[in-house]
Amino acid sequence: MNQTQTQSLSWQQSIARQREALADMISLPLERIADRCAAVWPERELLDQTLSSGLHELPYCQFLYVLDREGVQISDNASHQGLLPEHFGRDRSQRPYMRGLLPIHGMHLSEAYLSLRAHRPSVTAVQVIRHDDRIVGFLGADFDLRDLPLTRELYDEPSHWRQIKGDPAIRSGVFLQRRAESEMDRRIDDVLPIIEELIVQHGVFHGKLHFSSNRATIWHVNDPYRYRLLDIDMLVDPSICFAYPTAVYPANAVIRPEQIRPILEGFRELRFADETIYLRAGSVNIFNGLVALNFSCDGSHYLPHAEFLDRDNPFWTSLTPAGA
Repeated sequence: MNQTQTQSLSWQQSIARQREALADMISLPLERIADRCAAVWPERELLDQTLSSGLHELPYCQFLYVLDREGVQISDNASHQGLLPEHFGRDRSQRPYMRGLLPIHGMHLSEAYLSLRAHRPSVTAVQVIRHDDRIVGFLGADFDLRDLPLTRELYDEPSHWRQIKGDPAIRSGVFLQRRAESEMDRRIDDVLPIIEELIVQHGVFHGKLHFSSNRATIWHVNDPYRYRLLDIDMLVDPSICFAYPTAVYPANAVIRPEQIRPILEGFRELRFADETIYLRAGSVNIFNGLVALNFSCDGSHYLPHAEFLDRDNPFWTSLTPAGA
């Protein structure tokens, strides 16, 4: 299994859990409503009444409607605000939830899609309606994702090395460029100790050094929703530490304080290792333990700090013009 497939499993499994929870929530109510629709099939007025009364069983449903076997709507849209007759006769056969294989029994929950009118992430459940043991149509139930009371648990960021290729236009011209010495390059012996001090002693938990543009962005544990921008004058002035309170290094940090300097020294090495393929920006986050690197070819690497610190790791041998 390659790196992309390994990453995909994590977020796809998280999504699958949410879809399973939604299906469990709505399958029985939809089945009951579909049975009542079958009993009054195909009378529009009676179908509308059935849908309107059934909505109380689906408090998070945005719209309920009935389609014939060809995907043409034969009811109004029933909503919690009332009936919407303008949808009667609408051909939904080409909507995402009606394309592909439809169920012959039970319910099918569509993949998420952007709704046609509000252009918001939505899903639709399609329930088979059977009358005299034959399929006569479908019950559709639209859900806006923002209305669903699901857990929405965050999926875990993958903890393996990932490489992402950047802009093809930059990659195609990479051998025509050479590193231009920046002010941060010239003052790197001053910059790195100050960044280390801010992380280890002054509450900075995420820092990104932009070597080519002489700046850094940092995030502080006491104000994590906003970043600070440090220009080169601030980065080479030790008094910048007065601007940030002394803080105990977080006990739940994945990266140990003594590992910060070796990581920053790794940035230095990658910045000066080659005049064509060189580090443009590097960042470190002490909580998720990831090191992020962006190179002159616009390729990016994300890898656990332990792998970055291990010079026998394949990452270090991959840093060729093709591998970066």
